[in-house]
Amino acid sequence: MNFVQKLRGEFVDIIEWVDDSRHTLVWRFPRYHNQIKNGAQLIVRPGQAAVFVHEGKVADRFEPGTHVLKTSNLPILSTLKGWKHEFDSPFKAEIYFVTTRQITELKWGTPNPVILRDPDFGPVRLRAFGAYTLRAKDPVALLNELVGTDSEFDAEEIGILLRSVINTTFADLIAASGICVVDLASNYGDLSQRLREQVMAKVDDEYGLEIPQLYIVNISVPEELEAAIDSRSSIGMIGDLDAYRSYQLGRSIPVAAENPAGALGAAGVGIGMGMAYAQGLPGGAGPAPGTHAPPAIATAWYYAEGNKPVGPFGESDIAQLVAAGKLSGATLVWSYGMDNWTPASLVPAMNRALGSGPPPIPGSPGA
Repeated sequence: MNFVQKLRGEFVDIIEWVDDSRHTLVWRFPRYHNQIKNGAQLIVRPGQAAVFVHEGKVADRFEPGTHVLKTSNLPILSTLKGWKHEFDSPFKAEIYFVTTRQITELKWGTPNPVILRDPDFGPVRLRAFGAYTLRAKDPVALLNELVGTDSEFDAEEIGILLRSVINTTFADLIAASGICVVDLASNYGDLSQRLREQVMAKVDDEYGLEIPQLYIVNISVPEELEAAIDSRSSIGMIGDLDAYRSYQLGRSIPVAAENPAGALGAAGVGIGMGMAYAQGLPGGAGPAPGTHAPPAIATAWYYAEGNKPVGPFGESDIAQLVAAGKLSGATLVWSYGMDNWTPASLVPAMNRALGSGPPPIPGSPGA
């Protein structure tokens, strides 16, 4: 290599960034000790911006296009270096390329449940996740506030901060929304827009970043609440609950009569179901004047099988379980409103299904 070739190798005459990454926000041109040649070409591709930094001070900014570097298009740098006329010698400066296109495939989610006070179900724990896009709106503010002297700055480096801002803002938004749990899905669009606007207000001016799109993909509730919502939906679809109960009791009588296990208990259950069915028929016996019909069994019951809850079951299902020998007075049962699991024999609403008779009369020999 002769002297002229060596001298040319020390000068930079083409400055560009072929961005083959997907999440890089800022990239510094690797000039090392080379000096930028007078009249060098600066190539800024679509979705990029180039910023010159001289001795720690942000100088000129270039938008997409091909630029020939000279005094006329480097006014700030010319002032910093004291160029009064067209410069004719190489110079040193740091050049940062900033991605101004949208960076996609960024995700957010609540690491811990968010508490919502629902008007129907009371305090409810919610989890949410979604996606967002990121773009550098002000490259100069981004360089000053976040990049510093880094040679490369990735979107993930600010992702933790942005996800924290989104999660905090989502918790405040959902708590103040007043939307009940069953209506959250129909409000995803409005909640997403409001969430984006509130997050933008916190990161726009300070970091020079923009979030063009932010979406709530899903808001989930605990499995227990999902079961309660499903039970309520099922009741709503049934419509006339009394007619449905009579129909289910009518279907249960043959099943109980054919069950060979627990003959005495099955007989009691069959009698109890027959009386309940007869009371529901037109012209049936019904309750005696001045008395009240026994309360109906709750529509959502669970029973313990080993260490696992099984359910929910309605009145007709419990009658069939008793007839099949899967549910007895010693079986632990639970329904919404009960504090603890309780043997079925101690639950008044279960007595009719279990075929339990009345307690001994005080003063009688068996009392």
